[in-house]
Amino acid sequence: MVHEVRITLRLPADLHAWLTTQARTARRSLNSEILHRLEAEPGTPVADHEST
Repeated sequence: MVHEVRITLRLPADLHAWLTTQARTARRSLNSEILHRLEAEPGTPVADHEST
């Protein structure tokens, strides 16, 4: 079983809104969207609705 840790994260309102929009577009939860972006290979662009 994977050990998970819960954290509280403060984000600027505009970043939160942008991430929420990206998550909805990709049909992911906000948490999944953040993990998706954090787990991407460094230097690899992450596709979002603005680049398509």
